[in-house]
Amino acid sequence: MEKAITFIVVIVGWIFSLCLHEFSHAVVAYYGGDTSVKDKGYLTFNPLKYTHPVYSIVLPVIFLLLGGIGLPGGAVYIETWRLRSKRWESAVSLAGPAANLVVAVVLAVILNFAPLTSGGIWPGLAFLALMQVSAVVLNLIPVPPFDGYRALAPYLDQELRARIDQVSGIVVMLAFFVLWYVQAVNTFFWQVVFRISGWLHVPVLLAIQGFTQFQFWR
Repeated sequence: MEKAITFIVVIVGWIFSLCLHEFSHAVVAYYGGDTSVKDKGYLTFNPLKYTHPVYSIVLPVIFLLLGGIGLPGGAVYIETWRLRSKRWESAVSLAGPAANLVVAVVLAVILNFAPLTSGGIWPGLAFLALMQVSAVVLNLIPVPPFDGYRALAPYLDQELRARIDQVSGIVVMLAFFVLWYVQAVNTFFWQVVFRISGWLHVPVLLAIQGFTQFQFWR
């Protein structure tokens, strides 16, 4: 029963955060000048309105199930030429991880003021908070197609940017390969995640328990 509660809390909360991530990209783009996002239906929490529902929702959930990593969703399609400046383009990119950070902070506040126990919804919420932090860290890696790269891209030389975009598919596969299979990189990544989680006072031991209960099939 406890494992079922944790699984439901994490899956529902994670899908909500993915929708919020995409919505945040869209709403900042809207105020930055790309009003087309409203016509595309991006200013909603409906994942079916996103450019790639599979990339935005299904793949991140699969990654969560397989390895407990906060894979960001596929960004909504922004007509960047409509944005008023390079700063707005960067702001659109950073809005997604900012949304994950807000969710992490809100969950941390709840977990710090609630009468925590090792049962009920609390392990799931703690694990969900940890996943929000991992999504922030992963998103800010400055390689395509992560938001960290997209925030820097407007300031790159156009020719260099075009060349990088051509190999973005290979780069992201290489990034995940290194993150999963190069122990030093994997260790460093999770050290950063746990350090930030500690700053936010996320109960890490409860989060680990939540992860164990979430992956009930192991």
